Amino acid sequence: MSREIDERKKRKALRKLRKAAELAERGEGPPLSDWEREFLEEVEQRIETYGSAFADPEKGNLEDPMSALQTQKLKEIGKKARGKDTGFKTRKPLGWKRKQDFTPRVRQIDEDVAETEAPAPRSEPAPARTPFGVIRGSELGDQTSETPITAAHAKKPARSSQPAEPKTPQKRPAFRVIKGGKDDA
Repeated sequence: MSREIDERKKRKALRKLRKAAELAERGEGPPLSDWEREFLEEVEQRIETYGSAFADPEKGNLEDPMSALQTQKLKEIGKKARGKDTGFKTRKPLGWKRKQDFTPRVRQIDEDVAETEAPAPRSEPAPARTPFGVIRGSELGDQTSETPITAAHAKKPARSSQPAEPKTPQKRPAFRVIKGGKDDA
């Protein structure tokens, strides 16, 4: 069942396993869990016995003594044994401080508008003007002679004194069938 693994790669993997176990015994970082100690012992035993610690070719390179996940876990155990931060760090989302003070808006039934109160009259919003002094045709009828002339107005040709005639709404175009199409023979 053993595969032909390069002796240098086996020695390197065994050296890393033993070094991680030795650093954990020194106690520089937090102590290893039972599972992590078992992992180091079992992987070392498999490499010494079979030359490799895994058999499934989908789990790593067959020329390596350990699978990709075993190598990754060994790196994590090594970092933990050295006392460096390990594992995933959760990032706080942007604006998390503002969300702490957030209180949800809940509708209260008592806050409904009383039926006796008259609704406030709505004022029409002012028509939006386009940037850079462009004047729409619909806005031309609203201007008076008291309006100051700006650079944008000065570039425009003089307008006649007659007000613009209101446009009549156009009807929707009628649907027409043109003969000689796909269905016609």
